[in-house]
Amino acid sequence: MYCNNNSLLTGNKVVVVLVFLLCLVHSSEPLRPLFACDPANGLTRTLRFCRVNVPVHVRVQDLIGRLTLQEKIRLLVNNAAAVPRLGIGGYEWWSEALHGVSDVGPGAKFGGAFPGATSFPQVITTAASFNQSLWEEIGRVVSDEARAMYNGGVAGLTYWSPNVNILRDPRWGRGQETPGEDPVVAGKYAASYVRGLQGNGAGNRLKVAACCKHYTAYDLDNWNGVDRFHFNAKVTKQDLEDTYNVPFKSCVYEGKVASVMCSYNQVNGKPTCADENLLKNTIRGQWRLNGYIVSDCDSVDVFFNQQHYTTTPEEAAAASIKAGLDLDCGPFLAIFTEGAVKKGLLTENDVNLALANTITVQMRLGMFDGNLGPYANLGPRDVCTPAHQHLALEAAHQGIVLLKNSGRSLPLSSRRHRTVAVIGPNSDVTVTMIGNYAGKACAYTSPLQGIARYAKTLHQEGCAGVACAGNQGFGAAEAAARQADATVLVMGLDQSIEAETLDRTGLLLPGYQQNLVTRVAQASRGPVILVLMSGGPIDVSFAKNDPRVAAIIWAGYPGQAGGAAIADIIFGAANPGGKLPMTWYPQNYVTKLPMTIMAMRASGNYPGRTYRFYKGPVVFPFGFGLSYTTFTHSLAQNPLGQLSVSAYKLNTAIFNSSSNSIKVSHTNCGTFPKMPIHVEVSNTGEIDGTHTVFVFAEPPENGIKGLGVNKQLVAFEKVHVTAGSKRTVKIDIEACKHLGVVDEYGTRRIPMGEHKLHIGELKHTILVQPQL
Repeated sequence: MYCNNNSLLTGNKVVVVLVFLLCLVHSSEPLRPLFACDPANGLTRTLRFCRVNVPVHVRVQDLIGRLTLQEKIRLLVNNAAAVPRLGIGGYEWWSEALHGVSDVGPGAKFGGAFPGATSFPQVITTAASFNQSLWEEIGRVVSDEARAMYNGGVAGLTYWSPNVNILRDPRWGRGQETPGEDPVVAGKYAASYVRGLQGNGAGNRLKVAACCKHYTAYDLDNWNGVDRFHFNAKVTKQDLEDTYNVPFKSCVYEGKVASVMCSYNQVNGKPTCADENLLKNTIRGQWRLNGYIVSDCDSVDVFFNQQHYTTTPEEAAAASIKAGLDLDCGPFLAIFTEGAVKKGLLTENDVNLALANTITVQMRLGMFDGNLGPYANLGPRDVCTPAHQHLALEAAHQGIVLLKNSGRSLPLSSRRHRTVAVIGPNSDVTVTMIGNYAGKACAYTSPLQGIARYAKTLHQEGCAGVACAGNQGFGAAEAAARQADATVLVMGLDQSIEAETLDRTGLLLPGYQQNLVTRVAQASRGPVILVLMSGGPIDVSFAKNDPRVAAIIWAGYPGQAGGAAIADIIFGAANPGGKLPMTWYPQNYVTKLPMTIMAMRASGNYPGRTYRFYKGPVVFPFGFGLSYTTFTHSLAQNPLGQLSVSAYKLNTAIFNSSSNSIKVSHTNCGTFPKMPIHVEVSNTGEIDGTHTVFVFAEPPENGIKGLGVNKQLVAFEKVHVTAGSKRTVKIDIEACKHLGVVDEYGTRRIPMGEHKLHIGELKHTILVQPQL
């Protein structure tokens, strides 16, 4: 609509106001032209695929039936070409939203009406909150901002997030992107975040389409001369079933995700993007994916040109599509698929099946509805709102972990600690706080800025950058610490040390950082607080054991409001409740441990990986985190102590007497009673706080070969308890879901015998026996 200001100068006052309001409404209309099925386009108005009252699968087949082979092939890649004769625009599939809308992929761009988006803490930090409702709420906010940017013509609707790989090795550069080392936590995170992103649209509709990546057994980028493009992950059926695939299954089953991305690496000699068993048989067959499968960017090119998996490029194109790949991030399929069809390696129907999966998702997003749908009202005013930015701060509050607090040194008092020395290479950073796969933040509060809200600050970096290659600035840092009532050292890592394509070689602080901490701690007049920014764990045994270091805080990469959150916790405006989502190992754990060994279980001199299988010394264990208050647990009611398990037929194939177990697949799971555990959580301190109730299961020692499990997390619940009060948390234990283990053949079984549940300091035993 054209608004001539002259019209506002003439006529009746009411008319003037109405015209002005109309101008306002129309000037805020979305900038994006309709992707397809524009009702103003007489060409397409009558086409069946544009009719919203026709079932989606019928519309999809109608559209595919109108396309030529060449048009179809140009839709198999991320920058899908327009089909002008059918009124369909081009579309960029690749957008990212790991912890906020990102401009890492070509699908989203910042500028103009959208200068930035809310940048939440990196995933490893948010995972430390162990708060499933928070994870979903972050997803909801991110999808609001994504839809707003789509309406404004600067983003897509398909987001290749979250990353739900397992943090198997503490050196992995991309561990920061993941929910940590536990498959149950990763699975719960995946389902929660995906639900937040995709919405609860009626009739199979999607707000945005999420994507769980990188399937599967992908957790090495570039270590000791081995890179992800050439790595063959040798994985047992047991580890695939009970570790690596768990988050992806949860993502599809519970999260109803619209997409899964296959990874660069091979698994047992086969590229994941060409493995029919992994893609077609498992994701789509067993798990019933309602969506599309996409390659990591240039994965098909990688397995042809770098892994030399096929002889010709046409064979590579055919292998990937036949395995179940629907969309190629990269140009490979656009170039070589037609040749594969002409050579008889692939049929046009194979191409049709792939397209049906991608176009169905676009239809579920409303892209063929001839309007911008139920989210059309979202625009620039819905991005970086005060509520969204407050949620970023709250997420940081909940994810930050207190690792040490000698003599209750924290929280500091703004009355007693009026001058604070703020020291370290990460003391005044901004972009570092948002980690990788981030966008442009709305605004930043650095640690220095956050602390300055509570006290006068004396600032010294101590050394230039986290590499900390020299000690020239140590003297000035020590001088500041001598003058201050308290000292905060903000140390750790950034993307120059751990990142995509960059794994760490060890677990110690880089360069001279440890020396800086020790010297400043010796010089400091008041209490010394060490704050660590990192994605992966750091061996800070020296600080843990140094009486001059009063407190240690792990902030992860705490997002745009990270500095405010760190300061709020240091000064007691927020009570820390985060728990570590990964084990913090000593440096000697990795000294002789190749990243290339994928085995989870300990064997001989091999120590095993993660808290589930590793029994050696740790700096801080999985699930560890302190509070400014204290909590105790008690069982509020007497839980069930015995369970009889029945199978369809108790023959040797089902009940294995040598392993004393029953296959879950042959068990009447639906008939078992849920075993409710009522945990009473008491806040015995003087400050309100949040607490995570963890329930671990320790299976009985019986004849199942190669089990090797110390204990495994089966459930967790976050609860807020006011000082001096109690809250009861109810957790239902289900035999098939929570007491099952995986044998060496990848088969899930319920072992007979005594299963021990660990809930904090409490233990409860459930005797499981066969019902003969």
